[in-house]
Amino acid sequence: MTTRSLIANGWDFASGMVRPFREQARRHSLDRMAKVSAGILLFRRRSSGVEVMLVHPGGPFWAKKDEGAWSIPKGLVDEGEDLLVAAKREFFEETGMAIVGEFLDLGAHKQPGGKTIAAWACEGDFDPELLKSNTFSLEWPPGSGRMAEFPEVDQAAWYSIDEALVKINKRQTPIVAALEAAMVRSSGQ
Repeated sequence: MTTRSLIANGWDFASGMVRPFREQARRHSLDRMAKVSAGILLFRRRSSGVEVMLVHPGGPFWAKKDEGAWSIPKGLVDEGEDLLVAAKREFFEETGMAIVGEFLDLGAHKQPGGKTIAAWACEGDFDPELLKSNTFSLEWPPGSGRMAEFPEVDQAAWYSIDEALVKINKRQTPIVAALEAAMVRSSGQ
């Protein structure tokens, strides 16, 4: 068999397996990316307009940073993991809330460092006082030889779209903008 016919029949050279072409193409495109994260932008409707929930990263590096430091709940996708499943897992790990509902695909957003964030929006509510994040270990202070535990996320808060565009890491503003555009389209404006 020639290389061309092997490819046409779904042969995946990286794994040595036959896969449906669509799965092969998707897996190949993810394998070539530096890193892929997946996340969910929770939103709710209020009389004043749409609000989105953002999270603030924990740890000493982020302790005194506010504007431009917030994020959507997100994290790295495990190899072979479905992107939406990963987004739901990361949402739970960072907030303590299992998210259910209809998910609106906000697209894949390439970051300057080569990482791509696959994002979804989901309408729902969350009380920031109930935040329960997983933790990570870090040598702190640096060079001390002592390991300290920090929450991956130390705060959650609701913001209007305009406020969120100021609070969120500037590389994630297209995610908030994608939700805003989808809301405008759905309202027929």
